[in-house]
Amino acid sequence: MAEHLSPDDISGINPGQPLDDLYTHRPPWDIGRPQSAFLGLARSGAIRGRVLDIGCGTGEHVLMCAGLGLDATGLDLADTALRTARDKAHRRGAAVRFLHHDARALTALGERFDTVLDCGLFHMLAAADRARFTAGLDASLRLGGRYFMLCFSEREPSEPGTVGPHRLTRDDITTAFAGTLRVDSIEPSVIEITLDPAGVQGWLVAMTKVSALEQ
Repeated sequence: MAEHLSPDDISGINPGQPLDDLYTHRPPWDIGRPQSAFLGLARSGAIRGRVLDIGCGTGEHVLMCAGLGLDATGLDLADTALRTARDKAHRRGAAVRFLHHDARALTALGERFDTVLDCGLFHMLAAADRARFTAGLDASLRLGGRYFMLCFSEREPSEPGTVGPHRLTRDDITTAFAGTLRVDSIEPSVIEITLDPAGVQGWLVAMTKVSALEQ
């Protein structure tokens, strides 16, 4: 590309913007297939059991999990995205569930999962929402359950005055989840988008719910 995209161009997100507005046109992160980072996890067998995809958008990762024979649920607050996800599931004959639910209120869902997927949600949370989110995530994972997160890293350039996903450092991640989940790995990765074949510089993070003695 001739010039680097701004965070607004890359993410299409302005915190506080109505979520359905993000799907008036196809957003850059809706690539029409699973992210390669998550597809690699699926192929390795790391994604298992009951799966929850938070901020599922139009459902590609939920449908990927259904294709593996897993019990898969997606949740989002954008009704337009959820309608598209349900239409995809119907066309593909996939037995999945999509819920209109706030990922910051996972405790209210009242369910337990073996795997939770997060592609681009956590890096949008304000610092004030992170403790509530991590507590809900802890409550929603079974002991030994895994949380896999794909997020922007500080290696992705930003421009002063623009609004978009938080550029997270390793310390940001470990601090946010301290006392809830065990961080197993934080590896450089790429978030694929439609606007740039090079994608966005990110982190692929793997965590596990362990007993208090193992933390």
